[in-house]
Amino acid sequence: MKRYFDYRIVLGLLLLCFTFNANAQDIHAEAQLGKFSIPIGDQTILRISAHMPVKTDITFPQVVDSIGKVKIVKTAKPDTAIDKDNKTLVTITHTYTITCFDTGVYVLPQFTLHTKTGDIKTGTVTLQVTSVKIDTTKAFYDIKQPLVVSYTFWDWLKDHWLAVLIVLAAVTITAGVVYYYKNKPKDTGPVIKAAPILGDDVIAINKLNALRDKKLWQQNEVKLYYIELTDILREYLEKRYRITAHEQTTDEIFESLIRKDLPSESRNTLRQILTLADLVKFAKEKPSAIENEQAMENAISFIVQTRPVVVVKPVENKEELPK
Repeated sequence: MKRYFDYRIVLGLLLLCFTFNANAQDIHAEAQLGKFSIPIGDQTILRISAHMPVKTDITFPQVVDSIGKVKIVKTAKPDTAIDKDNKTLVTITHTYTITCFDTGVYVLPQFTLHTKTGDIKTGTVTLQVTSVKIDTTKAFYDIKQPLVVSYTFWDWLKDHWLAVLIVLAAVTITAGVVYYYKNKPKDTGPVIKAAPILGDDVIAINKLNALRDKKLWQQNEVKLYYIELTDILREYLEKRYRITAHEQTTDEIFESLIRKDLPSESRNTLRQILTLADLVKFAKEKPSAIENEQAMENAISFIVQTRPVVVVKPVENKEELPK
């Protein structure tokens, strides 16, 4: 029994190693150069890629400043591409811009990528850095002396335009201030303009328009909308018909208006508004948008219909007859 148990452990370890090797063989890493030969100081691209199954946990090498005399100029963001023929495979590529300022042939070493199943190495790549060719068949020329350029007023103005602009602005502002104080009208004291006296109907309509602009019922504040609407109407009724509308119920208001000069059409309009408002405030009624807007229109119509009519008597011009 013990010997059989030992064989099984050995067999399991062999299968586990085989699985690790099989997974490692599914990952292929490589290093590539955009150009294998560059002039001194020129740049090319180094790509380190890993072709592997999707969701493989892999760590790329840290390539920061340089690889020997080969300098890292720029590191791009990693690029991930799904294999078009096999959606279970993915290729991740790290791209670096490299350069070198010494001529020669440089062999970039293998790069090691770490996975849970083992390390994967890329192959080596060779970069040749050549010197710049100089054409010795052409003649050499002396360095030309600097040219003498005339310096005009316009050139000076281009160099000092900001200072000139500041001076002109200061002069203009100073002249404007002096002109203002010389021609400033004499102060004859404060002019008090009397505010126009608005009628009770105009005040109420202005308040209704302000209430409409607040868009309360559009913001689900229907109850507040009808509270403010009826408050405006009650205030108008108190001033127009001399009743205590704020302290009365709807029925009490109409009892107070029995002996008032109120047309039946206007009375029905007012009852419709106040009844709907009571349903909203006390019975949690939810009027439609059309009813809400109609209540506003009815309130304005009621005030227009019941506002006092000012009768202007014509002035009779009596001509004196000659004696």
